[in-house]
Amino acid sequence: MTTNKWAIDASHSEIQFKIKHLVITTVTGHFTSFNGAMEADDDFSNAHINFEADVNSISTNNEQRDTHLKSADFFDVEKFPKLSFRSTGFEKKGDDEFELTGDLSIRDIMRQVTFTVEYGGTATDPWGQVKAGFELKGKINRKDFGLTWNALTEAGGALVSDEVKLAANIQLVKQ
Repeated sequence: MTTNKWAIDASHSEIQFKIKHLVITTVTGHFTSFNGAMEADDDFSNAHINFEADVNSISTNNEQRDTHLKSADFFDVEKFPKLSFRSTGFEKKGDDEFELTGDLSIRDIMRQVTFTVEYGGTATDPWGQVKAGFELKGKINRKDFGLTWNALTEAGGALVSDEVKLAANIQLVKQ
């Protein structure tokens, strides 16, 4: 089998997170600046994936909240400007389903995480570039990565949940 190199097509990809606020609504955020690459066989077996996001590019569509997320209370972008992921496994689970495991680093704290991955297919665009699409889903506990800030409501509930849902729609371009 041939090993192929792929790079994220950032203009056709998105990296999102969702977190409960007041335990009654969900706030969605995303990173606007990121890059990544994959090396894999033709059938994507034995894939090796790496990814990096610029934490300063975080956006929740609220400037005040984004500034707070960049502060030492959360990501501390001055000390830790990047978050990264390096795969340790990519296992086929079904025709178009994979399980991706790897090391996620946030604030220089590394933890193993697992994502479910749905392969969307491969196509050639009008300019002759071969592209592959994947949708990833997973979740983490933000406190495991040193993101521990919180406040209590009048009723004693948490302002921000510990669980963060991660989602990515990734289009890769064959190099």
